[in-house]
Amino acid sequence: MSVLVGKKAPSFSAQAVVNGGEVVNNFTLDQYVGEKYVLFFFYPKDFTFVCPTELHAFQDKLDAFKAKGCEVVACSTDTEESHWGWLQMPKAEGGIKGITYPIVADTTKTISINYGVLSGDYGYTEDNELAASGPMIAYRGLFLMDKEGVVRHQLVNDFPLGRNVDEALRMLDALIHHEEHGEVCPANWVAGETAMEESHSGVADYLSNN
Repeated sequence: MSVLVGKKAPSFSAQAVVNGGEVVNNFTLDQYVGEKYVLFFFYPKDFTFVCPTELHAFQDKLDAFKAKGCEVVACSTDTEESHWGWLQMPKAEGGIKGITYPIVADTTKTISINYGVLSGDYGYTEDNELAASGPMIAYRGLFLMDKEGVVRHQLVNDFPLGRNVDEALRMLDALIHHEEHGEVCPANWVAGETAMEESHSGVADYLSNN
């Protein structure tokens, strides 16, 4: 697994489905650099069980992310046709109809590889060809980028473990607070609470009052 925190997020250009049904070519996160925070998350497969609960949970909080200047983008190794088909299926039937944020099609697996979240046993043959002995699908990776495209938070879950969208929002709040106030955010901090100054005296003051 790669640790990308503190580094520029790997760039890519791929097909994606946006606004619940429009297939676009050459979708890239670079379009947001200088303008938006980005919450980029991977999920294993379309037409599964845990994945739609996460996709709908991010949609439910999409307005909260956007209000903080953050774009939400999803990605899996399925094709854009698969994404499109799943987006037409109602939620009551296990589909993801109603999702409006972009869903990237990582059909070449290169995005998942570059973000360090591709599962499966794989390697290169003597002819330098990629070969796999297991399913090459993405773990539940999540990456929060600042407005300069630098990864500031990274989380990777195994397939059975769904993520907490409120925690993703909390991390966005912490990043914004740090950028705006120059303070660091202690354990379990939430927006509106006291944070710490980046000094020994600031930490001591915080601990004495909490």
